[in-house]
Amino acid sequence: MNQALFILPEIVLTVGGIAVMLADAMMPKAASRKSLGWLAVLFALAALAASLWQYRLTPGTAYFGVVQVDAFSVFFHVIIAGIVLAALLITLDAVSDSTEALGELYALILFGAIGMMLMSSAVELLLVFVALEISSISTYIMAGFRRRTGKSPESALKYFLLGSFATSFFLYGIALVFGATGTTRIDAIAAAIGGAHDPALLYAGIAMIVIGLGFKVSAAPFHVWTPDVYEGAPSPVVALMSTGPKVAAFAVLLRIAYGAFPLLHAHWVPILWWLAVISMTVGNLGALRQRNVKRLLAYSSIAHAGYLLVAFTALSQEGIAAASFYAVAYAAMNVGIFAVVSHAGGYDDRLTLIDDYRGLAWRSPLLGGAMGFFLISLIGIPFTGGFFGKFYVFAAAIHSGMIGLAIIGLINSGIAAFYYLRVATAVFSRPAEASPVMAVPQASMPLLLALFLTVAATLILGIAPGGILSGARAAAATLPALSGPAAVAPASEAAQR
Repeated sequence: MNQALFILPEIVLTVGGIAVMLADAMMPKAASRKSLGWLAVLFALAALAASLWQYRLTPGTAYFGVVQVDAFSVFFHVIIAGIVLAALLITLDAVSDSTEALGELYALILFGAIGMMLMSSAVELLLVFVALEISSISTYIMAGFRRRTGKSPESALKYFLLGSFATSFFLYGIALVFGATGTTRIDAIAAAIGGAHDPALLYAGIAMIVIGLGFKVSAAPFHVWTPDVYEGAPSPVVALMSTGPKVAAFAVLLRIAYGAFPLLHAHWVPILWWLAVISMTVGNLGALRQRNVKRLLAYSSIAHAGYLLVAFTALSQEGIAAASFYAVAYAAMNVGIFAVVSHAGGYDDRLTLIDDYRGLAWRSPLLGGAMGFFLISLIGIPFTGGFFGKFYVFAAAIHSGMIGLAIIGLINSGIAAFYYLRVATAVFSRPAEASPVMAVPQASMPLLLALFLTVAATLILGIAPGGILSGARAAAATLPALSGPAAVAPASEAAQR
């Protein structure tokens, strides 16, 4: 029973998913499934409460040392539970009683969250792989949920094929690391590195693990699936897909990089350095050419993956805390903007182009104001979570000697402002009298709750970030820091080479 407390949020979500499926099967075919959505919301709230309660547990491991509860895992549990809660509310707003297989959709969201949470608490690479697959299979199915359209099944197929290919890299990387160290436990890998039988196997394993996780966080050049999948998947699903799995994958990458390979930072920091640069540049330059809002936000997510990777190169607890804080800020503003896109365009994506959002603030001041707020947060304007997220990330990079990387990040932030402001200009422009005006549905209670959560989180992170930053620093303290001239100098020189 004591061990079960270490996976209490996952147990709650498992019970919730099963309850939703059983209730769906027992309901008459013609009955509304909205009640199942509210049932899923209750279980998401219970998982959030269970995650917060885990702060009271004494840090330790369970189930033969493969699951660990500490400030780091609980911090990411809370983020993921919040994302799932908001995504369920967005789904409740977007779907109608005629939407097919609603009970399955709610259950898949809960089941996917189980994998995301396990990823953040797993300290054994094989369990990380299993959790990754639990999350991935759910999102593969949800991406193709609008099966009567052409784009949705296409996006699901692309996501599945490329995702399976990336997963094979991750699994083979685990095999190579095991061959070099004789273990797949993260702490045991760190202890065995000094006596590794074949360092070349170890380096190849690290590279393959980075490739597998790079796909999950949509970092360039492993990003090719992102625009097509974001465009084809239902907007409520994209709200979850663009944040939850990405946050979980970044948690895994932090734990592996700092927990398993701290002595090999001179080898993996240059890899992440270049991934950050390429992701920021490809994401922002790709977004400049987009006219479709969801594809623009897809390229934006690639760029934000690059910003977050900047913090990984800091090799200090300051960098870990900055990455953790940025994950919260990114999740809040990205889920929020997709809540607006989902409600304005509907489950069937009636509004797809930037021009379709022209005059949105005049047609619906609530949606227009919320979208403008999230856009300025994505830019990084002060008094928003996006500002402090970028500030902490670039400050950590500068303090670790990665001044060039911080400058590249700032230049990319300037480029990003152009396309975000282009969308904001369309939103706040007065619609032309001759152009047809598409009516915006009235805001429902689930949408108002989702917007309240995301706007409040983004605003609090921009005005009073101290509480979340303290939680991020406590999470960072559980991982070994590599700060100091002895650690930073070799990595910086390797990155410059």
